[in-house]
Amino acid sequence: MIRVFLLDDHEVVRFGLREMLEREGDIEVVGESGSAVEAAHRIPALRPDVAVLDGRLPDGSGIDVCREIRSVDPTINALILTSYDDDEALFAAIMAGAAGYVLKQIHGTDLVDAVRRVAAGQSLLDPAVTARVLERIRRGPEQPDEFKDLTEQERKILLLVAEGLTNREIAERMFLAEKTVKNYVSSLLAKLGLERRTQAAVLASRLIQKKP
Repeated sequence: MIRVFLLDDHEVVRFGLREMLEREGDIEVVGESGSAVEAAHRIPALRPDVAVLDGRLPDGSGIDVCREIRSVDPTINALILTSYDDDEALFAAIMAGAAGYVLKQIHGTDLVDAVRRVAAGQSLLDPAVTARVLERIRRGPEQPDEFKDLTEQERKILLLVAEGLTNREIAERMFLAEKTVKNYVSSLLAKLGLERRTQAAVLASRLIQKKP
């Protein structure tokens, strides 16, 4: 028997999933929850073969639950079931160790097949997508062209300037001397060809909003 735990904040959805899975004869739902916090505590104790986790919940996300339960017991396979076709969430799911990421529009027979495959240790993640994620990790987060000449420390300070923090507040946040922060701000303004920190704040905000 394949032991399954269901996490979804809609009781009707959980009921439908349980009925569909247990009708197969080789799948047993050993637990269910509508809460991410509760599921994170119960799943490791129940040790299901597969945890079917809703992508978004009122008190967290299935991806967070996946990361948490696999840090406790990596033998538990997680299948993220979501309504949202979201690249960022897919990347996060891969990083959290999910074995699969499927949309709720999936046909019932395909979901049953997905549960069986994940239980058998297979991955439902597209190898091309996984490769993109690994390449993204190697490159680090994409930076706008305007930020290319800035050091990592200058980029961090620019983002804090964009939040409206003063030099003193930035110094406290980054555990630096206020004079050191002032020097960094002067340097990044020069590199960006700007005269005032307000201009830098506006530029940083605009570039961040443009990022996909």
